[in-house]
Amino acid sequence: MKYVCSVCGYIYDPQEGALDAGVAAGTAWENVPEDFVCPLCGVGKDQFEPAE
Repeated sequence: MKYVCSVCGYIYDPQEGALDAGVAAGTAWENVPEDFVCPLCGVGKDQFEPAE
């Protein structure tokens, strides 16, 4: 499942990871560190919601 930033619309795709933020490809959302911030706007992981 993908997760979308509710502020800027950035989509976290577990298959791609977030290399700019130090999250390797294949990392499930549950395993993304709690201090993860959106690579585009800088908000925290708590501002992400499951993408529909």
